[in-house]
Amino acid sequence: MHVLITRPTEDATALAAALQQSNIQSTTEPLLDIVYLDGPLSDLSDLSDLQGLLITSANGIRAFSRLSARRDLVVWAVGDASARTARELGFTNVRSASGDVGALATLVGAEADPKAGVLLHIAGTRRAGDLAGLLENTGFSYRRCVLYEAEAAAELSAGTRSSLAGGLLDGVLLYSPRTAAIFGRLVENADLINALQTMTAFCLSPAVADKIGDLGWKQVVIAPSPDETSLITKVLEVARKV
Repeated sequence: MHVLITRPTEDATALAAALQQSNIQSTTEPLLDIVYLDGPLSDLSDLSDLQGLLITSANGIRAFSRLSARRDLVVWAVGDASARTARELGFTNVRSASGDVGALATLVGAEADPKAGVLLHIAGTRRAGDLAGLLENTGFSYRRCVLYEAEAAAELSAGTRSSLAGGLLDGVLLYSPRTAAIFGRLVENADLINALQTMTAFCLSPAVADKIGDLGWKQVVIAPSPDETSLITKVLEVARKV
């Protein structure tokens, strides 16, 4: 089985290795290019009022680590992949919600103290979900610091277009509504929609599937929970039937 990975390069490498261990071949086609921002630096100049960091993407903890040497802060991460990245970068007190923004808010609500200090969300320019609202409604002090931007790819690479045209891909892994929408648009622009008739769309959540469900896939498979482990499990289930 051969699948297309649409994650940014830094995230795709580990995913490709995990799939390879299960004899799943993959090609990486990043649909988002991560651009790290150097500000507003004032948001990181004084972290004395924090009780911890909120991370909704591995890119967030990477961005923070570029600008701050602090590794003693508690990190509440949306999923296992972002939690793993935090640990790899030297953070020792890392908690994973193993889910989505709602799961992260629930985890923070159970473990953090609204009176213990500010929760700093290291975020990108685009937001998914209302983490601020979920936390502020339960009495937490929330601050958002934008430290990266995810720029959409303008077109599919020549290699991916050739693989689609030749029927060489059995599926594609889609992690967010935005990347799903980008993929659908770029496939349409390349006049390769018919190639999806023999492919499976592996979607991290129903919200992802909603963006591409009407493109004529062989099948659309949704992870039972919005985390990478669940998505990979679905890929392996389908691969065993191929």
